[in-house]
Amino acid sequence: MPEQADVVVVGLGPGGEDLAGRLATEGLEVVAIDGGLVGGECPYWGCIPSKMMVRAADLLAESPRAAALAGPSTARPDWSLVAGRVREATSHWDDREAVARLEGKGARFVRGWATVVGERSVAVEGRRFEARRALVLATGAAPWEPPIPGLADVPHWTNRQAVAVDELPPSLTVLGGGAIGLELGQVFARFGVEVAVVEVADRLLAMEEPESSSLVARALGHDGVAVHTGCDVTAAELDHGRPALALADGRRVVADALLVATGRRSDLAALGVGVLGIDEHDRGIPVDGQLRAGPGLWAIGDVTGIGAFTHLSMYQAAIAAADILGHPGPAADYRALPRVTFTDPEIGAVGLTESAAAERGVDVRTGITDLATSARGWIHGGGNDGFVKLVEDAERRVLVGATSAGPCGGEVLGFLALAVQAAVPTDALRHMIYAYPTFHRAIEAALDDLAE
Repeated sequence: MPEQADVVVVGLGPGGEDLAGRLATEGLEVVAIDGGLVGGECPYWGCIPSKMMVRAADLLAESPRAAALAGPSTARPDWSLVAGRVREATSHWDDREAVARLEGKGARFVRGWATVVGERSVAVEGRRFEARRALVLATGAAPWEPPIPGLADVPHWTNRQAVAVDELPPSLTVLGGGAIGLELGQVFARFGVEVAVVEVADRLLAMEEPESSSLVARALGHDGVAVHTGCDVTAAELDHGRPALALADGRRVVADALLVATGRRSDLAALGVGVLGIDEHDRGIPVDGQLRAGPGLWAIGDVTGIGAFTHLSMYQAAIAAADILGHPGPAADYRALPRVTFTDPEIGAVGLTESAAAERGVDVRTGITDLATSARGWIHGGGNDGFVKLVEDAERRVLVGATSAGPCGGEVLGFLALAVQAAVPTDALRHMIYAYPTFHRAIEAALDDLAE
């Protein structure tokens, strides 16, 4: 006989854990299931530990910059300090505190990998759980590896091995020029590793503005990273025991370690959603504005295919929880979905890029300003590379997208995300008072360029 509960939550990443806790706190009987660590990728291998690594690497970069402003200084890289801090933050990859936190809210935790076996019903290692009110799928995504001949036979890292590494290799090849690969690649380069990035697209951060790609490429070059873009990889193999990538143009990129950072995907087939009539070959589970995926079924987070961000899963968790409780609010709105690549300089972006807006038929007008020419950029000195770019719907005269790149780029983004979300008229933005001297004041200069 199946074990019953009001709600069964499968997947306890940030969104799933939050939703399970919310519903249990409201008095519902909740069974929360995950075969991995409670909290998911973010606290153990993603957002938290990787940004600790970024912080340490950024401090090393400040040392040579100080010479022109405050006098010569030196910094001796010591990876053991970074590795120790990561282990402390992750409790050595132990989730007992997270499990206790969840159970303290009233949820019942089950360790195991669940498979959907029927409407509001899942199986976990010989046990069956049935939800009286709601089944919530929040199983996230896993690293995706491209079908490169030989890759499966060549030892390589995903972000998990890269974050947990105790000793750095002399050299590293990063396959993939997205956020994860670039953040980790820059970190390792600043700690003395010889790094090369290989990207199949014709530029890094291919989904962001071309100006962002150029800025990051220059920054990585300054850190000694070799950047190879527009590269088809024809094979992966071992070269005297070292991972090697063979490129279509005849070149070979060889290093002591290989990090594969080519994106993440959800495995809907392994989850078994085909029994519910959902296409297991799709990139995500289709959901409506309240995150409903079918009768008694909700899905949140990466598994929806909308975006692989912790903040998105938490946002969706709140909407789905309210709906399950019978208190639905506004439907999910992704117009102002923010994203930040935590390289140095940071690349913060929200909404549509210029090209994406044009593809949607928007009458696009853009404005851009060089952050280094702003008063705060001039004061900041070394490390002030960046820009603010605005994407306006010229017909409606509101922003539909923006990029804030530079020191604190992700923080300046908050202003722009609000402007996109609230559809604040650009004329109103022009007549605001911008604090002086701040990085966000560069938005005013970008608005002036927009009007020209």
